[in-house]
Amino acid sequence: MASFLHCFILFCSAVLTQSIITPSLAKTSSFKPKALVQVAKDASSLQYLTTIKQRTPLVPIKLTIALGGLSLWVDCEKGNISSTYKPAHCGSSQCKLAETKSCTTECFSSPKLGCYNNTCDIVPDNPLATVLTGGGQLGQDVVSLSSTDGSNPGRVVSTPNLLFSWGDTSLLNGLANGVKGMAGLGRSKVGIPSQMASAFHFQRKFALCLSSSTRSRFAPNGAIFFGGGPYVILLGIDISKSLTFMKLILNPVSTAGSYFMGDPSTDYFVEVKSIKINGKSIKINGKVVSFNSTSLLNINTEGYGGTKISTFKPYTVLETSIYRAVINAFVKQLSRIPRAKPVAPFGACFNSTSISSTCVGTAVPPIDLVLSKGVYWRFYGANSMVQVSKDVLCLGFVDGGVRPRTSVMIGGHQLEDNLLQFDLANKMLGFSSSLLFRHSTCANFNFTSTS
Repeated sequence: MASFLHCFILFCSAVLTQSIITPSLAKTSSFKPKALVQVAKDASSLQYLTTIKQRTPLVPIKLTIALGGLSLWVDCEKGNISSTYKPAHCGSSQCKLAETKSCTTECFSSPKLGCYNNTCDIVPDNPLATVLTGGGQLGQDVVSLSSTDGSNPGRVVSTPNLLFSWGDTSLLNGLANGVKGMAGLGRSKVGIPSQMASAFHFQRKFALCLSSSTRSRFAPNGAIFFGGGPYVILLGIDISKSLTFMKLILNPVSTAGSYFMGDPSTDYFVEVKSIKINGKSIKINGKVVSFNSTSLLNINTEGYGGTKISTFKPYTVLETSIYRAVINAFVKQLSRIPRAKPVAPFGACFNSTSISSTCVGTAVPPIDLVLSKGVYWRFYGANSMVQVSKDVLCLGFVDGGVRPRTSVMIGGHQLEDNLLQFDLANKMLGFSSSLLFRHSTCANFNFTSTS
């Protein structure tokens, strides 16, 4: 570990000394970068964070990752200075790309970042904020990121015109300490993945790999790759070659906290047919669950129901009847294990001294999300159980109430150490299953140069 950490520090130093290149130079040279950002899990909030450099002169900005977020937004704090910022004027191609529906015609102050006349508005969103605010102004500025070929680091690359919005400072409520905005990775034209693909001329794909580790900020805890594979972890294993694929489903109604009427959701939904515990379908009121067209796991005309993937929820959240069915079936399978007193927010806890361990976590029944065409996404002990104290393990699923907007939200704990590839062009999701089977984690990407 010490040698790996040393190599990582050398990598960061090497990257920072490289010259910044623009997309036009990247296009004409032999260097064809994929953009890369590193991810860290915040121990206090359990949010997943990354840092990018923005503006002129470049400033590091810590962001919370919003998997389904519309776009990048940054706090319009006082003192923001950038010589390269350009507002997106009403009726411009930038505003049309963002499909904005309103425009600021009268700003009651002298022109400044976040306050320009004749500038189109876009709605920044934070699902954790207790108070919803109005829209923020759309603009563009320089953004600088590391690059990779999927195995080794490349040069720092930059794009001069990444679109983003300014958000009110109150939108930072609920976000991790030091965060200044959110990195929206949603399926919109102004989402960061689509903009990166356009700037650097690669496929409209990105891969997300979250680590359960909250160790030192000097060590990598996970990564986001913008562009297609390879995605090579230590020992030279390319995860992109062993992905299982499923369709991404579009919810026609926005699931954001604030949005314009008629906007579709930018979140990533998948079609779940049933849920199994240890190979057996769960039952509700004594009947095997069959998720047909009227079920909770289908999206209705009002946008309610379905299953989405969320980096905001630390644990998977289930509609109450589904939650109870999962809990009852899981407890029945562990009937010989002593129960422990529930620890909020969990409803089923066990004495961990009576449960053995495996290479993929504690030895508990696997939980399957059964998808279309017989594909299933399996969660083993490392992704289903949470160690809440020395001798207590809890099933890491949470009751979401009787009528939530979304019936199932697959949370961060269930995603950790699984690589997910989002193919926006083909509307497909590829997933690796637990990297622990390969004796690896999302913290084990090798970005150290071999040259």
